This record gives sequence, C-alpha cells and structure tokens, in this order.
Amino acid sequence: MTTELRVLSASEWDTWLSCTELAFGGVPISPEGREMYAALAEPQRALGHWDGEECVGTAGAYSFRVTVPGGAAVPAAGITMVSVAATHRRQGLLTSMMRRQLEDVRSSGEPLAVLLASEPGIYGRFGYGAATTETNLRIDSSRVGLALPPGTDGVRVRRSSPERALGACETVYARLAEARPGTPVRRPGWERMAVNDPESARAGGSPLQCVLAERDGEVTGYATYHLRPAWDDAGPKGTVAVRDLAALDPASYAALWRFLFGIDLTTVVECHNRPVDDAVLRLVSDVRRCEVRQRDGLYVRLVELGAALEARSYRTPVDVVLEVEDGFCPWNAGRWRLTADAKGAATCRRTDDEPGLALSVNELAAAYLGGVSLTTLAAAGQVRELQTGALAEAALAFSSDVQPWCPHGF
Repeated sequence: MTTELRVLSASEWDTWLSCTELAFGGVPISPEGREMYAALAEPQRALGHWDGEECVGTAGAYSFRVTVPGGAAVPAAGITMVSVAATHRRQGLLTSMMRRQLEDVRSSGEPLAVLLASEPGIYGRFGYGAATTETNLRIDSSRVGLALPPGTDGVRVRRSSPERALGACETVYARLAEARPGTPVRRPGWERMAVNDPESARAGGSPLQCVLAERDGEVTGYATYHLRPAWDDAGPKGTVAVRDLAALDPASYAALWRFLFGIDLTTVVECHNRPVDDAVLRLVSDVRRCEVRQRDGLYVRLVELGAALEARSYRTPVDVVLEVEDGFCPWNAGRWRLTADAKGAATCRRTDDEPGLALSVNELAAAYLGGVSLTTLAAAGQVRELQTGALAEAALAFSSDVQPWCPHGF
C-alpha cells in the first residue's frame, strides 16, 4: 500500500486522535480527556500516515524540559500517541515515523527524546533505552506500621479540593523537579493533568481527594487519592488508591503517609509509579506486606549525543573515549571523548583516539540519567571495556545520588 506521511493541519487533529484511540483498544477517551489533550496538543509536532482520507498511523511530540543529573533542565521531545492501525502493520509505517520524528527533533535543537512505552519491546530498535524504574506498592495498612521521623507531629495535614490546592501543589512539584533526574519541568497547562478526574478512570473509586501538609503556615507537601470502599463478612476492607504524593521534608512526607494509612474503613494503600528509592520503603515496619513490584519507566533517546552528554553533570571526574554504535541516527555513531572536571562540567567531542568503552546508543541512553549502571550493562554483555579501568571510571561518573524517576505520563 502507498500512504502519505505528513505533519498535521490543525483541522486534522481530532481525526488523528481517534486513530490513536482505536489503536489503543477502541475505548473512547472521556470528554474531559479529549478536552485536556486538545489544550496541550502541538499539532505542528504531530505526524500522521494517511491512506487516502483515513489516518492509519500517528506519532506526536510535546516540547518538554527534563531534569538531568546536576539539576539542569534539558530540552527534550516528549514522544506520545504512537500508533499504527491494525490494517497497516508490518509495512514500515512505524519506522518511517520514528525516523522522521527524530530528524525533526534534531532540527529543533532538542538533544533528547523521551517516552513511556506501551510495550517495552518496541523502541529499542530506534535507539531508546529504559533509563528509569518505577515501583508499584500494595500495602496492607492494617498490619504495617510506620517509623515516623522527629517533627512529624508538628506537621498539619488538612483537606482541600484538588482544584483549590493546585497552585500550592505545583509549587512543591517544581521545587522537587529540580532535584530528581527524569522529572519533566512542566510547562503552563500541564498542571491540569494532576487534577484531570474523569469518572471512567476511577476504577470504581471516589472523586479525586486531596490533602496538604503544612509547617508554619507553608505548604510542604500534598497527596491526592481515590477511595474505593469494599466490605466482606468481617467488615470494611477499602482501598486508598494514591495518585500523587510529594513533600519537601521528611516530617511532611511521613505525615502524609500516616494520614493515608489511617483513613477509616480501609485496609490497603495502593500506589502506582513511585520512585525506586522511595523513602516509604524505609518507613514501613514490614516491607514484605507491601507487595513491591517494579517495571520499566521512562525511555531516553540521545538525539544529539555530544550535546546530551554535555548537558548533564558527572559525579566524579572522568576522561573516557566511547565507541558508539547508532544505526538509526548515524550522525551519533563513532568515537566521542567525554571529559568532566571535579565540578561535573563536561565536554564531549569527536576524536580519533583509541576507545576505552564500546557500546550502542541504547546502553548510553539507559545510563544517561544515572539509574542504570554501566557496570550492570557490561555484566550483561552490552558494554565492552577496551581499556582497563575505563568501565569503573565511567560507571561512577555516570551514577546519581538520587534515582531518576518520571512521576507522570504524557
């Protein structure tokens, strides 16, 4: 079949979104969801494959900044709404969209592209690497206690509506985003995602609830959640389904968890997509009753390798030559000398010097945010040490004190 790949016109956006909707199961997006997506849409960054008047392939991008090790907010294309109609699979549509998209991202001057994969096996062939891990918890709050740090009793927790609290919550989010690699620095309008609450997405739960943590009159944290009541012959066994929880200090953080654990008529606290180093795992009295599960999170693609490696800082000084394979974006392939000083400031330049490490752009992307060790990748046979000591030096330099995390979808 012959299809046409082109950038959307604004009038085609709704048809394009319907193609994505069908590819992801055909369940209609709620009116609230369509309104939100329309408000955030960047049609000039959306690609569509058209078979006559029918849209049969989609790939979009949002203009983001993402925090990287060292705290810089680096321009990144947030890849989204990628789909191919079931009638047009295995015809090269996805590959052509990915190639055009990465070329466009490069032209726009963004050194990174990031995405959240619906299926993890898809994007490796396009140079993406899984760079963060998210943790899911299902805590038996009827049997698990919390070790509370000093000052917890001095934190006030009060109810608010999600809408009224939105400004204060966004201020907390913005402060935390500076310290956590992988976190999108939200543009105006994106805060609305945090309170988007269609009934179809509640899984039988209540409307979205919100509480704020306060110290000395200042908002120092927040939690949003749904309540899902349930009963059996023994009594109540409801669930607190946590959507977001963030705090600026340990006492506020612990006070929010204590509140969630103590909600009447509930026996389970459930949360999806928490950071892999979430401190709640050190507060609980019995981690075995928390049903800890992990899965892949944010995928990273180095679009301009040199600029991307220079944009982040490094934990220790490093001087290493990398031999990089990149079959999909050949402008990245070859030898690069990465150097960083004691303050973490880096340069990354082309070189003809002998390499210390050999790896593909996928592995470099996985290690980029500091959450995946080059040493681990080497143990899997995905990174080769060509000069003794190069692996240990680079692995330490790439590491991060704080594990990377992407706290919300896009």
